[in-house]
Parts: sequence; C-alpha cells; structure tokens
Amino acid sequence: MSAGRPAEAADVDPESHAETDTPAQGSSDTSSEPISRPIAASTSEAAATQLESKVAVGVRLEGLRASYGAAEQVKGIDLDFQPNAVTAIIGPSGCGKSTMVRCINRMHEEIPGAHAEGRVMLDDLDIYDPSVDVVAVRRAVGMVFQKPNPFPTMSIFDNVAAGPRLSSRKRDDMPGQVEAALRSAGLWEEVADRLNEPGAGLSGGQQQRLCIARSLAVGPEVILMDEPCSALDPLATLKIEELIIELKQRVTIVIVTHNMQQASRVADRTAFMLDGKLVEVGTTEEIFTKPRDPRTEEYVTGKFG
Repeated sequence: MSAGRPAEAADVDPESHAETDTPAQGSSDTSSEPISRPIAASTSEAAATQLESKVAVGVRLEGLRASYGAAEQVKGIDLDFQPNAVTAIIGPSGCGKSTMVRCINRMHEEIPGAHAEGRVMLDDLDIYDPSVDVVAVRRAVGMVFQKPNPFPTMSIFDNVAAGPRLSSRKRDDMPGQVEAALRSAGLWEEVADRLNEPGAGLSGGQQQRLCIARSLAVGPEVILMDEPCSALDPLATLKIEELIIELKQRVTIVIVTHNMQQASRVADRTAFMLDGKLVEVGTTEEIFTKPRDPRTEEYVTGKFG
C-alpha cells in the first residue's frame, strides 16, 4: 500500500450481523492497531474532509469466491476498480452483487456460516492476509447502505463525530471536522442550525447524506454504496448522484444499483454480473451501447432481470 497515516472507522449497517454491541456500530475494537502496513495517506482533520482532489487507492479482486454455508454466491471474480472513478455493479437480484461488495471491506465474514477466499487488494495490500487488522480495513473502506441508517439515539452532530471520537487522531477541532464532513456531503446548509436534533428526524435523502458524511469524517480511501438511492424520491436521488460525482475527486467509489439510468449517469465503468460470475466490464458507454456479450445487451435493454 501507499505509505501514510492509517484510515479510521468506516460506516456499517446497524441491521447487519456486524452490529451487536459496539457504540460505533462497526468498530468492535477501537483500540486495535492499524493494518500492519498503513492504508494510504488520509486524514480526518477538517481541511481533509473538503472536496479536494487527491489520488485515491485502487481495488483489485483476484479469484474472489464467497459463500453462505455450501451455497456459493460469488464464483471466482477478477475485477479492477480504478482509483478516483465510479464503478457501477449491475445484474439481476441474487446474482451476488451485494455479497461481492461486502467482501471488499470484509463485512461478508460477519454473517454466520459465510466464507470468502481469493484476494482483495487495496493497492498492493491483500486485506485477507492473516496479518491484516480487519478493523483497520473497515476504517479505510466505508459503506453506505440501501436503507439510511443514522444512529437513532444520536444527534446530527454526534452521528458525524462518532468515528473521529473513537479514533486516536487529533480531536481538537471536532466542530470543524463535523462541519467539513457535512459540507463534503452537501448537507451543511440544511442542518447547520439544527445539529443537536436527532439524525433520525431528517428526511430520507438527508439521512442518507448524513450517513455519507459519517463515512467521510474518518477519511476513507474507498466508499462502497449498496443501492444507496433505492429508498429515496427522485429529488433526493438526484442530490446523492451529484454528490457521488463530486466525491470521486478524492475517493474510489463502487455502487451497486438496479437502476440502469442511474448507472449511466454516475458511473465511469460498469460491471455486469450474472449467477455469481462477472460477465463483462467496460466503460459505461460501452456496456450500454456496444456490449460484447449478448447477455449484457439483453439485461441492459430490459429483456430479463
């Protein structure tokens, strides 16, 4: 991996098996040492959470397989996610899209009976190497879920501050860090005068941007988004899509979506999955206008799925 400071706590889904009894809902051991080789330079201080361009890390899957018990859901995928780009993962329900994405920050293994093998490389670091700290992986790779999941008992301010408070980094300017993260998520102007109100009291679209701000507050290198707009109205969806396009200036983004129009609007590259396998990947324009595999053409034109 690139040399630099370790990244901090990533977002997780409170409804997942990874969330049972931890305040941050995802950092089960906040005292853990960072990954043996620090994940690329990233700081959660206020200045770094602004939307400044920086070189993000790439992600590479090598022979990735994932299963639930004896049922294999991801079947030997090799796939590169380019830095500072948005890659959309498309395919019918049950094809393994979400399972594959959850393997990138090792959330898949939190499900009882789940197993993954192969390599997931963040630059040149295999996150499944036995020497790697899984907590640090989840700090470097944030995740935004289909259903907005603000911590229900916390204020807007505390939702964003939760990660930095649990980290070992400077906390001198917590208000500044929170403001910078909210600005980066395009939410500051809407909540600046109500930071002490419950995060769960925001609208659905605002809650989703709050969750994105919560991830950004700890300076991730990669953000995974699993159907982030499926529960939102068209206006809220538009705001999230605009934010995704802005965020790729400083992070690598992987988005799972069933919405072909959304993929065409936000993604630089698109990968099509079917029955746990990667059918093809290319620029979004190629996938939607000149796919190489007839199954891809059938899917993107609505003939199945």
